[in-house]
Amino acid sequence: MAEDTDIDLNLLLALGALLEDRNLTRAGERIGLSQPAMSAALVRLRRHYGDDLLEREGRGYRRTVFGEQLLPTVREALRQLDATMQRSPTFSPADSDREFSIAASDYTVSIIADPLLRLVNRAAPGIRLQLNSLPPGLSTSGAALAMHDLLIGPVGFDFPGRHTELFRDRLVCVVDPVATGLTGPALSLEDLVRLPHAEPSFAPGVVTPVDRVLDELGIRRQVRVTVFGWLSVPFVLAGTPMVAIMPERMARLAVRSAPLAILEPPFGRVELVEAAYWQPSRTDDPAVRWLLATLKEAVCQL
Repeated sequence: MAEDTDIDLNLLLALGALLEDRNLTRAGERIGLSQPAMSAALVRLRRHYGDDLLEREGRGYRRTVFGEQLLPTVREALRQLDATMQRSPTFSPADSDREFSIAASDYTVSIIADPLLRLVNRAAPGIRLQLNSLPPGLSTSGAALAMHDLLIGPVGFDFPGRHTELFRDRLVCVVDPVATGLTGPALSLEDLVRLPHAEPSFAPGVVTPVDRVLDELGIRRQVRVTVFGWLSVPFVLAGTPMVAIMPERMARLAVRSAPLAILEPPFGRVELVEAAYWQPSRTDDPAVRWLLATLKEAVCQL
């Protein structure tokens, strides 16, 4: 990398636009610079990094290998810059047009989105929310906390940062009562062994509470279908003899629109505890404190 003492924030903005758009004209329009100015910025950036960043592909450009590697870091830096410029010693939600970023699982979003959006729309109609999926590698890296205002995830996975509990849920069994022939209020251990299972998958190596409880019981599942995350599980159960073990709040949403039944599990009460995590540097940000308080108010309505 060449040493360049004339690097400034405008060049960082140009870098982000160029890597995102891969087009000098569009990138310039995004940040209000002419095509010649963007061309000059690209020359400086190439000299600084010692890499082309963008290379010709037909009539357009594609990112170089280094450019691809650099893009997530640039996005994070620009987001941090934007959050820094928006930060204030006071926060008035009714007057704010700030955009918050929350990373959460599909399960959490399906549970909290409705009460959260109603509260935000009523108290802060100008505020925008980005509800993003949880990135991989959360337990080994704090990068996600740098990219998002809050992260919502299960307690017990050693996520970095500070956290506070939001809500609890419990595991239940869900079946199609017609296809399985199960009409009682509860499932037996024999049923869990006999029936094929539909199960969610998460990041590689993640052991879920379902895995732990069935391992303790010595039950080896006949897994018929695997889907990513909790949200898709109910959609593969209807009309099949499969069983799924899932959080009760999501199960209750599922049975509203599918011919499914919720049965008591044979392993007693197993809870999921969801918490909000944040980077320690955001602890004193009044806007993040307001968002956290609004989340807590939303989950009280569940």
